[in-house]
Amino acid sequence: MANRGPSYGLSREVQQKIDRQYDPELEQVLVRWILAQCGSDVAQPVPGRDGFQQWLKDGTVLCRLINSLHPRGQGPVAKVQASAMAFKQMEQISQFLQAAERYGIAATDIFQTVDLWEGKNMACVQRTLMNLGSLAVAKGDGLFVGDPNWFPKKSQENRRVFSEDKLKEGQSVIGLQMGTNRGASQAGMTGYGMPRQIL
Repeated sequence: MANRGPSYGLSREVQQKIDRQYDPELEQVLVRWILAQCGSDVAQPVPGRDGFQQWLKDGTVLCRLINSLHPRGQGPVAKVQASAMAFKQMEQISQFLQAAERYGIAATDIFQTVDLWEGKNMACVQRTLMNLGSLAVAKGDGLFVGDPNWFPKKSQENRRVFSEDKLKEGQSVIGLQMGTNRGASQAGMTGYGMPRQIL
């Protein structure tokens, strides 16, 4: 972690709220997937939030993960090497993030480098990895390793093509949000203000 003192007041409350979003069960799923996807190159992390953060902190595991989702020799991160220098570690994390965005992860779903490196928002790191796993399953290119049920299924496009006749027919239909021209009518109603007829 970075050399920061303890936070107080509102900053502390915000950090505690972020920390509560971290899911230990999702951590186990992600660790199983990363170990299966990367193979024997990657060591098992120490269980827990801090162990997960230390495991991913230098960026080598993440870079191996994104490279394993591409055909052999075509990985987006050419040089993956462990380094004790903070600058190199953060550079590898940012290379992973750029490669993940090119892979198809939305920019809004990607964590910031400091979220992982300083351990400030590990829940966001989990969400990015979960989205990456879901996208890898949805691509169906045979490069995903593991159980597809570990991740939520991404929705697929279901494009429909209608003929011109069907489109013109739809223009004459009154949508139910606009109301309807069937049903209740004023037939049989008497004018307002007239007394009721009793026979």
